Amino acid sequence: MPFSARTRARYIQQLQSEQYDLLVIGGGITGAGIALDAITRGLKVCLIEKSDFASGTSSRSTKLIHGGLRYLKQREFGIVREVGQERAILYKNAPHIVIPERMLLPIVEGGSLGKYSTSLGLYVYDRLAGVEKDERRNMLSKEETIETEPLLNTEILKGGGMYVEYRSDDARLTIEVLKTAVEKGALCVNYVSFESFTHNAGEKVAGAECMDVLSGDKMFIKAKKIINACGPWVDNLRKKDNSLKKKRLHLTKGIHIVIKKERLPIKQAVYFDVQDGRMIFAIPRGKKVYIGTTDTNYKESTDFPFATKEDVEYTLKAANHMFPSVKLTADDVESTWAGLRPLIHEDGKNPSDLSRKDEIFISDSNLISIAGGKLTGFRKMAERSVNVVCKQLKLEEGREFPKCTTEFIKLSGGHLDKYPADFARDLQEDFKQYYLDDVLDLVLKYGSNTQYILAAAQTNFKNNLLLAEAEYCLENEMTNNTADFIIRRSGRLYFERPELNGCLDNLDAYFNQQLNYTPDTAKKNLHDFEAEYKAVVAFKE
Repeated sequence: MPFSARTRARYIQQLQSEQYDLLVIGGGITGAGIALDAITRGLKVCLIEKSDFASGTSSRSTKLIHGGLRYLKQREFGIVREVGQERAILYKNAPHIVIPERMLLPIVEGGSLGKYSTSLGLYVYDRLAGVEKDERRNMLSKEETIETEPLLNTEILKGGGMYVEYRSDDARLTIEVLKTAVEKGALCVNYVSFESFTHNAGEKVAGAECMDVLSGDKMFIKAKKIINACGPWVDNLRKKDNSLKKKRLHLTKGIHIVIKKERLPIKQAVYFDVQDGRMIFAIPRGKKVYIGTTDTNYKESTDFPFATKEDVEYTLKAANHMFPSVKLTADDVESTWAGLRPLIHEDGKNPSDLSRKDEIFISDSNLISIAGGKLTGFRKMAERSVNVVCKQLKLEEGREFPKCTTEFIKLSGGHLDKYPADFARDLQEDFKQYYLDDVLDLVLKYGSNTQYILAAAQTNFKNNLLLAEAEYCLENEMTNNTADFIIRRSGRLYFERPELNGCLDNLDAYFNQQLNYTPDTAKKNLHDFEAEYKAVVAFKE
C-alpha cells in the first residue's frame, strides 16, 4: 500500500467504506507500534492521528533508546530489564536511527551516586539489560575522567563511569514503524481528528465519528475494537467514553535546549547530576549539542507545550555548573523543544519519582486505553495491547491469532548490511557529486531508502538534495506541508533553525504546488509553521 500525501483523499474514502478489526487512535510511537503488531498478526487495521504523525511526545523526547539507569534507584528492575532488551532489538531492526553512544557519568561530590554505587549500578544495569561484553561499563579514576572530558568541573569531580546508550530520532523511528505497518497493509492517515464514539446494541464501542482536519468533512469509521493510544490525550478520550475513574494521567513536562557544539565541545554524551538531585543529559548531534531534560508538573494546554524562560535558565545553570569554563547564556540557545510525559498518577509522588511503567485500561464500553511507558518500550507496549484485542476476538469470533513477531521485523530503512557510515561511503561512491557528510546525514534519517533520494536529486532536481528529500517524504511518508517535513521528518527545526531561512520559501512553494493547495490553505499552513518556528525560542521574549 502506498503512503503518499497525494493519494490521501483515497485513504479517507477507504477509512469510511470498510469495517476494521481494530481502530488505533493516536499516531505516536505507541500507536504506530500497535498498528504494526496488529497487521502482522492478521488483523485488519486502521490508524488515525489528529495532527501529524509523531507531533506530540513522540517528537519531543530526549531521543534516546535507553534502559533508564535512574530507574534502578527506584528499584524498577523489570522496566530496566525489558527496555534494555528492547534496545538490542531496535538496534538490530533499525540500525540507521538507533546509534550506540558512549555515555560518561561523572561522579561528583554531593552527587546522587558515589563510586561504589555507580560501579554497582552500572554492573547491574549491564546484566539486567543484557549489554554486549564490549559495551559494558568501564570505571574511570578522576584523572582518567578529566582526560576523557576536560570540560568537567574538576573541583567537584571524583571519578566517572563510561557505559553505552543508544541515540535515536524519535519522530523518524515513529515514521519508520508506520511505513512498515503500511507496507504490510495497515491504513494510517494523519490529520484525522476523533470526535466521538459510536456504539453497538450492547453499548460497546463500535467505531468513531471523526473529522478530516484538512477538508473539514465529517466521517464515520467502523471498527470491532478501538485502542486509545493518545499519549497525553488519553484521558480526553476516556472522558468522552465516561470511563475516567480512579486512575488518571499525571502529565509532566521535559524540555531540551540546543546549542552549537563549538560552545560546548564535549567529546561524548554526558549524564550528570543537577544540584537539586536530578540528572540530565548533554548529547552531541552533528554540529550541535542538546541538553535536557527537566521534569515538572504540567496542567496547561496539551496541544502546544513550550520551554519557558525558567526552564531554560534551570538547564543552563545545570550545564554551567558541570562545565564551568563554557559560560553558556540564553543567547547561545538556538532552539528548544518541550514534551509531555503521560504517566500514571500516584498520590504524594514528585514528578521524577513517578513510575514509567505502562498500564492498560479496559472500560465498560470496551475502549482499550494504554498510558505510561517509555519510547524504548513501545514494542512491548504494543504487544500487550494487541494481545488484549486478539484475546477478545478469539472469545467473540473463535478466530486464532499468532503471537507477536515484531521482534524479527526489519523496519523501513533498516536494511543496512554494514554500519551507517560505511553504508554512506559506499553510496557516495555511486553518487560522487554529493558530499559524504550530506549522504551520511540522509542515511541517519532514511537508512537504506537514501538511494531513492539521491537518485531523484540526480535525475529530477538538478542535484538539489533538499527538494529530493522533500519529494521522498511527500510520496512515501504522507508529508503534507513544510512543517511536517521540517519538524517531524527531518528534525531541522530543532537542530538547524538558524540555517533554515534560505530554504523555507522554496519548500513552501514545493508543497503548495505539488498538493494543489488553495491560497487559503497555503496561508494557513504557513501560519501554523510560523507558530512552531517562533515557539522554539519563545523563552527569549
